[in-house]
Amino acid sequence: MSSNGINEQITIISNDDNDENFLKKFSKDFYQEIIEIINIKELNNKFQDDLIEWINNLEKDNETILELMENHKNNEIWFSSIIGFFYQYGIGCNINKDKSFELYLLIIKNNNNNDKKEFLNQTISKNLNLLEEKNIKDFDIFKYINNIIGKYLLSLFYYKDIIIDMINLKYMSDVVINYLKSARKNDSIAQFNLGYCYGYGEGVPQDCEKAFEWYFKSADNGYSKGQNYLGGCYFYGIGTAQDFNQAFGWYLKSANNGYADGQNSLGECYYYGKGTTHDLSKAFKWFAKSASNECANGQNNLGDCYFYGRGILQDYKKAFKWYLKSANNGCADGQHNLGDCYYYGFGTFKNYRKAYEWFLASVNNRCIKGLNNLGECYYYGLGVKKDYNEAFELFFESANYGFPDGQNNLGECYYYGRGTRQDYEKAFEWFSKSANGGFPKGQNNLGECYYNGKGTKQDYDKAFECFALSADDECGEGQNNLGECYYYGRGIQQNYKKAFEWYSKSAANECAEGKNNIGECYYYGRGIQQNYEKAFEWYEKSANKSTKGLNNLGKCYRYGIGTKQNYKRAFECYSKSADKGCAKGQNNLGNCYRDGIGTDKDINKAFKWYNKSANSGNISGQSNLGYCYEYGEGVAQDYEKAFKWYSKSAKYGYNT
Repeated sequence: MSSNGINEQITIISNDDNDENFLKKFSKDFYQEIIEIINIKELNNKFQDDLIEWINNLEKDNETILELMENHKNNEIWFSSIIGFFYQYGIGCNINKDKSFELYLLIIKNNNNNDKKEFLNQTISKNLNLLEEKNIKDFDIFKYINNIIGKYLLSLFYYKDIIIDMINLKYMSDVVINYLKSARKNDSIAQFNLGYCYGYGEGVPQDCEKAFEWYFKSADNGYSKGQNYLGGCYFYGIGTAQDFNQAFGWYLKSANNGYADGQNSLGECYYYGKGTTHDLSKAFKWFAKSASNECANGQNNLGDCYFYGRGILQDYKKAFKWYLKSANNGCADGQHNLGDCYYYGFGTFKNYRKAYEWFLASVNNRCIKGLNNLGECYYYGLGVKKDYNEAFELFFESANYGFPDGQNNLGECYYYGRGTRQDYEKAFEWFSKSANGGFPKGQNNLGECYYNGKGTKQDYDKAFECFALSADDECGEGQNNLGECYYYGRGIQQNYKKAFEWYSKSAANECAEGKNNIGECYYYGRGIQQNYEKAFEWYEKSANKSTKGLNNLGKCYRYGIGTKQNYKRAFECYSKSADKGCAKGQNNLGNCYRDGIGTDKDINKAFKWYNKSANSGNISGQSNLGYCYEYGEGVAQDYEKAFKWYSKSAKYGYNT
């Protein structure tokens, strides 16, 4: 704002007499509104709302009124107090209380003449019309109006916070009261501490707007910690409107002042492209500075950069090193990520016990991801004794925090009845939540519910949609199931070539069933040229984790398909497959005992495995079990049971 001093003549820069007349009338009316509020409506904490409402109902918009006042040559003398009011409450502009306060103070600076003091006290406060009768010049009229408005608003500006503080004193702890006293004296650290107390409700009722206000004062006074917290308010929209650009600006000031947390926050802005361009190299640079300054979050984020190769070459050992430092400095995410390193053997040897211990530490530090991973340790018995009940409780807590991985695992507990009673509808519900959260395995499991009609009506079209989402997100199981849809023409037109493509993607993502299904494609020549040697090769690759793959590998050994015939190896493969619950493997193992393939003949054992296979729904097993009952092999002859099992087998198309 320019300063032109006192001029005894009316001088304006407006070329529009209408604007000049509007401003004069506006000044007088603003004054009368204040007098009316005091004398008629009585002063209250909402006096400003009445004034703002009156301004909003004028013929000109707020931005135009402010612009006219600021561009007027006598703006400091005539309008500084009203302009200050506009900036105090953000009328036609952004709130700027410091600027508002400075404008109110101008009336003290410019009010050097006291010769009109008696007139000011006795006349102007009663009736502005008397001014014209006394032939007072316009310049003095609007100067005096500005002075009175300014003094009134200045008194409210200065004392309002004090009055509110007095009201709130009874809700404040002694510590907060001491912070308040120092903060009022412009102590930047006390201002930050007061903001923190308001932000977290410590010693005073929580008030995010108050927290923002005090963080702002602290930051504006150059306190780097306050600058970082103020950036956080803007970043997350706490106590103010979300503004990534403002957040970046304050984080930058904090970082340049050497504050480690601010350096980490600035790195996150570059990492995610918030308030600035996405730049992983700069993110890495700031995380490195923060980590070197012993910021636990910065150390964890630097570990992430090394782990995923973002802004630097991928290096699991260095990732492990920084996660370890972060974990030892108490960062929950660092503790969780260190647990992951031990769990999967990234940058260190696999050690499930240490993984369990670090996941537990992260849970005690309120890490939601840790809840899920600790649950997986109990679920699979890794690093701790297997306990489905404990796993269920941890998955349940993680799921209710909205963590998609936990929601999926909770769904699996309900699906298989582990740690709780089996409930397909609840499983479907939690798989749905996980899928909606974008978790690929949740999308796949939801697809399987639709595909098999578990917990919901069977719907191949919806199953295909879910599998497609999961497959696009690089879930190996989802890619395999999408291949199945193409292979059998479910939810999509049958296409063996497409099936083979998705099985191949699934296999590349280490899905054992995908590898087995590639073997099936080569075995039958579907989607690819028939090749028994390659079929055998893929069955062998899948056998470590796929019971179907084990069974198919046994088939190759028994009949010499793609490899040399070997009954003993066939028996071994069928045995492993059967023990792991594969219905086809159980039937084929029964055949080995019945015919003495790779083992001694044992009709009783043959009956045992046919019985398991039949009850698992395998039609060959049902037919063979019927045969045992018909001829009394391995069991007492029973024609009724023979008929029962033959009927079940025939119902699904088995032709003896």
